[in-house]
Amino acid sequence: MKKSLVEYELEFSTGTRFQMQSKTALIKIGTRTDLPEPGTVKEFLARGRFVCVANVDGEICAMDNVCPHWGGPLGQGKIENGKIICPWHGWQYDPKTGKTPRKADVRLTIFKLEIEGDDVFVELEPQAQLNPK
Repeated sequence: MKKSLVEYELEFSTGTRFQMQSKTALIKIGTRTDLPEPGTVKEFLARGRFVCVANVDGEICAMDNVCPHWGGPLGQGKIENGKIICPWHGWQYDPKTGKTPRKADVRLTIFKLEIEGDDVFVELEPQAQLNPK
């Protein structure tokens, strides 16, 4: 697992100081042969959560697997006209931006995906934790 660390220090007007560490990690989710075929989606487990990986016309995209509408498993859905379709209620998402035409303020989290040799990695969003000094 590859990691990078970014540290932030915040000082509030009350004099309280917090230090935050944001760790990003590339998590191996499989190999090239595990990736979905063109025009399909698949679920992968990464750091205790499922990630939806889509193959849209040969372009591999990774995103949160949970539909913001009602929690449907997007990795069990399908692709139509370049959009991920939730299997529960048919909500559509752009796999590159996470946007849906249903609601402007709803968006999936998109994850960076890297292929190194035969290994496939996904970078989850940074996880921050507050440590009072």
